[in-house]
Amino acid sequence: MGFRARGLLLDMDGVLYHGSRLLPHARHFLEATAHLPRVFVTNNPIRTPVEVADHLAALGLPRPDPADVLTSGVATARWLARERPGFRFFAVGAEGLHRVLAEHGIEDAENAEFVVVGEGPGLDYDTLSRGIDLIRNGATLVSTNPDASVDAVVAGRHCVLPGGGALVAPFEVATGRRAITIGKPEPLLFEMALARLGLPAGDCVMIGDRPDTDIVGAARVGLRCALVRTGRFLPGTSWPAGEPRPDWDVPELRSLLERWWRDGVLVQA
Repeated sequence: MGFRARGLLLDMDGVLYHGSRLLPHARHFLEATAHLPRVFVTNNPIRTPVEVADHLAALGLPRPDPADVLTSGVATARWLARERPGFRFFAVGAEGLHRVLAEHGIEDAENAEFVVVGEGPGLDYDTLSRGIDLIRNGATLVSTNPDASVDAVVAGRHCVLPGGGALVAPFEVATGRRAITIGKPEPLLFEMALARLGLPAGDCVMIGDRPDTDIVGAARVGLRCALVRTGRFLPGTSWPAGEPRPDWDVPELRSLLERWWRDGVLVQA
C-alpha cells in the first residue's frame, strides 16, 4: 500500500493567499482535506494566532482554531519559556511579536536575557543601539526566522519587504554574535507542529511555496513535502542546485489534490 496522508502542515502566504487576496482553489483544498488534522505554520511572526485565524476567515476560508496556528513568534516564545521559565526579553518587531512573547516572559529593556528580532516595524537607531548594548552585556540574540526578504502586497502593488534574516543582520554585524534561529528551515517549528498533531513526521505532509524554508526544513525532519508554485517560486523557475526535491511539485493546489486522489494519498470524502 502506498503512502496515505494522516496530517498536514500548511504554510499560508503564497499557498492560500497573497496579502489580502485569496489564491485560486484554496477554499476547495481546505474543504477537501477537512477530515485531516492540520496545523497552519508560518515564519511570519507579525500576527498572533488569533489574528491569523481572523485573517483567514476574512478571506472567506474556514476559521481555524488559533491553537492550530503556529507562527515563528509563538515557537520562539515557547522555546524561550522552555529554556528559561519567566525569561526577560527585549523585542524588535511588530506588536504581535511583543504580545506572544509577553504571554510567556517579561519585557524588560534594561535587564533582558534575550534580544528577540522578528519582522515588521520596530528596527531603528535606538532599538538597534539598545539591543547591541544588551548583547554585549550577555543577552542572547534570537531570530524568529531566517528569511532575507518576504513578499507583500502594499496598496494593491506587489513589493518585497525585509524579512527576519535581514533585520537581525545589523545586530550580528555589530556584535559579532550569530543569532539562534527558530523558524523554518530549522526543525523546531516543524517539531512543535507535529506535537500538536500527535503524529509522526512520516505520516504527514508539509505544503509550502519556498524551497529554502518549507522544503528544506520538511526534508530535515522526515516529512513528505509538496511545493505549490503560487508564491515567489513560480512555474518554470529552475530548482535551486543542491536543495532536496519535494515529493510533489505542482503549479497550484488543485493539481496537488488531483495527484493525491489519483495516487491514493487522499481519499475523497
